[in-house]
Amino acid sequence: MKGHDIVVIGASAGGVETLTNLVQKLPPDLNAAIFAVLHFPPHAVSVLPNILNRLRTLPACHAEHGTEIEPRRIYLAPPDYHLLIGHDRISLSHGPRENGFRPAVDTLFRSAAHYYRQRVIGIVLSGTLDDGTAGLFSIKEHGGIAIAQDPEEALFAGMPRNAITGVKVDYIWKVPEIAAQLPELTENPIQEKKLMSEEIVHEGEWVQQEKTAIERGERSGLASAFTCPDCGGVLWELRDRNLMRYRCHVGHAYSPESLLAAKDDSLERALWAANRALEEKAALARRMATRAKESNHWMSEAQFSERAQEAEAQAGILRRVLSEQIGLKLSQEDFE
Repeated sequence: MKGHDIVVIGASAGGVETLTNLVQKLPPDLNAAIFAVLHFPPHAVSVLPNILNRLRTLPACHAEHGTEIEPRRIYLAPPDYHLLIGHDRISLSHGPRENGFRPAVDTLFRSAAHYYRQRVIGIVLSGTLDDGTAGLFSIKEHGGIAIAQDPEEALFAGMPRNAITGVKVDYIWKVPEIAAQLPELTENPIQEKKLMSEEIVHEGEWVQQEKTAIERGERSGLASAFTCPDCGGVLWELRDRNLMRYRCHVGHAYSPESLLAAKDDSLERALWAANRALEEKAALARRMATRAKESNHWMSEAQFSERAQEAEAQAGILRRVLSEQIGLKLSQEDFE
């Protein structure tokens, strides 16, 4: 019988430091393959494998598509690619973002739960919002072990706190406890069940399967009043017991908290665009007023000057709104 030899980890803000602290405390003979997703900007250059390899515990590398899974290694999702694991192999996908991210934690967790069921240990570390909660729920539903970092210890408590709220996690541990307990957990024997016969290798297949199930009435899903922040399509509201999420027909997926954050960003972009348009309107009106003055058209000069003042006043109001919104966002991040 095999043990819990598939360990999947998700983190975001504060994740590099937290993952480094965890890996530093792991034994080099840990009998498991570790897969980790940290949120990186799409065009970022990740040096995380170099950072972890300097610890001289478990060798770390960016995952490569089609690579055979080996134990006692750490596979990291490269920027702008979802990391999925299939039957003994790794798959990378450039599919739709989930919760606004690619790579996304939920994508990795869900694929691990689908293929490896009770063999999976899912760990949610420091980060904001709630990427990883739905994936950790899937791991629990398939018989795996769910662990959340103690929010009191986390540099950013949002991800572990949401995981604890949304999932009946097995353990809430600080990083030293996670590292100390992992060797024993990975060695605990399990009665492995037969894997699902239909293999799903690419994230697009997950999306298509979910869409087909909704259309056939096999999956509870309702068209919501919300549109996708990424593509503008209608979002379907999906429920898994107490968890709710949204997915569009293209495949972009959001938790409610991530969708709210995305809408905040969309609103901010719209306000900045409106602010720019008003400033350009004011500049154009001032130029027209100057031209009118040069031509001794005093009435036209007054009208253009008045329109410039109105546009500048409206732009000022928008800038105050934007300042308040940015300040609110910063205070919320400090709270996390």
